Amino acid sequence: VAPLCVAPPLCVAPGSHDGRDCARAGPLHKLPERGPMSELLRIEGLSKRFYLHQARRGICGCEDINLTVHAGEFVGITGKSGSGKSTILRGIYRTNLPQQGRIWYDSAGFGLVDICRVSERQMIYLRRFEIGYISQFLQVLPRTTAFDVVAQSALDAYGDGDLCRAQRETERLLRHFELAEELWGLYPLTFSGGEKLRLNIAAAMIKEPRLLLLDEPTASLDNASKRRVRELIERLKQGGCTMLGIFHDLEFMEGLCDREFNMEEGYLEGTSKNPLHTSLRPICPQPVLSLNGISPASPIKSQNGLGVNCLALWRTSGF
Repeated sequence: VAPLCVAPPLCVAPGSHDGRDCARAGPLHKLPERGPMSELLRIEGLSKRFYLHQARRGICGCEDINLTVHAGEFVGITGKSGSGKSTILRGIYRTNLPQQGRIWYDSAGFGLVDICRVSERQMIYLRRFEIGYISQFLQVLPRTTAFDVVAQSALDAYGDGDLCRAQRETERLLRHFELAEELWGLYPLTFSGGEKLRLNIAAAMIKEPRLLLLDEPTASLDNASKRRVRELIERLKQGGCTMLGIFHDLEFMEGLCDREFNMEEGYLEGTSKNPLHTSLRPICPQPVLSLNGISPASPIKSQNGLGVNCLALWRTSGF
């Protein structure tokens, strides 16, 4: 069964190896004109829905999100758990593909592109060199030490030829977050939740990306660790890094964010293009995904005459 949510590539160019040739070939869709201020990110009409197989119903992760983030700006989003905040960040990072909307990003390597429609090769490039993501959970390859997790991010940023700088910066950040040196050679699967999060933050921040997405970066940290995270965020901001963050800790956000928005049941309140919704519809009335027009519970005839449930063949992008 082919994947359901596959966006067409941004462009097609022969001989493209790292995505740069593809970028020069030009986009398939007309790009919006740039505003008077330098816009690094513009989200237009973003909607993402999921299907819950066990409950046999769809839910709206986010609906009609419109948001502009300028270069060097720090935008914060607050809201209750489950209101759809992380869905926005995962759409920008292309972990989820939306059903509707555009995510325009002013890339240093490719120019203005729609993240929803760039090729997989281009998206890998953006994740490696331009867009950072800090989540609440650390996901690393098995048998990868804590030092290697951060060092690999440093090599992505500095290049394989600058091993000394990568090692020096890796050691500096590990000490900054007070990860004991005896832990550097261990696998992070054995770490506590706070140690994993500190390692995750170090791996993302060492790249100093153009756009940094923060999904509850202080969720399981003590006050001392929060202060260290804040110090690095302030330094990145001074260096011109653009950040979009999700927070429950309002005290931590104070003095950091240039603008703040509240998320409620899939809708973003207070944006310039998206007025406050008085009618909230978190539950989608119809299944939001289909498989060649077949409903989720429909049996499919196999060659041996036995029916198989379509749910077994259903594929979604997940939460």
